[in-house]
Amino acid sequence: MSSMPLLGLTFAAAAALASPVAAQSQVSPTSQVQQHLRALDTMTAQFTQTDGKGGTLTGGLTLKRPGKIRFQYQKGVPILIIGDGTALIMIDYQVRQVSRVPIGSSPLSALLNPDRDLSKVAKVSSLTDDKNLILDAHDPKHPESGTYRFSFARVPSAPAGLMLQGWTVLDTQGKQTTVRLAGQRLNVPVSEKAFKWVDPRLRSR
Repeated sequence: MSSMPLLGLTFAAAAALASPVAAQSQVSPTSQVQQHLRALDTMTAQFTQTDGKGGTLTGGLTLKRPGKIRFQYQKGVPILIIGDGTALIMIDYQVRQVSRVPIGSSPLSALLNPDRDLSKVAKVSSLTDDKNLILDAHDPKHPESGTYRFSFARVPSAPAGLMLQGWTVLDTQGKQTTVRLAGQRLNVPVSEKAFKWVDPRLRSR
């Protein structure tokens, strides 16, 4: 099985939406990402996950802030990853195991917590250019979570002029996993039912 990656409009974000070029010139790239995330209430997308050996899985991503995310893998993959607001939960239906990681201990919480101060855990990558903004996130308080590299495309019509394209995770063992997004839909209705799951451990009792 491939390694698994452990996904209100503010005045500033509204200003960036109204005049993205002007706003972007007045804020740092990290602040621009912060504005984008604070303007993002929900997102749905298709994802492609690739591990360091080239193994690929696909699926659907559903995000609802604060704190909720769902990675629904392709048919035949017995793994489900849910963020329920406090923890990231990985459910393996094949072996009937459930594991939890506090959302706050992972750089992925940058996508889920609108109040997270990115300046404390992230910096702009040298790969950033006129078409893309790359942010490297690493929480020194939780080095076991590895490093996340978030990729944003510069899209003037998107919140704060950015659109999340995906991320790459480099864990402490040097293993790399890349998640690429497609078909992103922002601030669309998302039901709370998307974050419900069936505990496989109950079936074995």
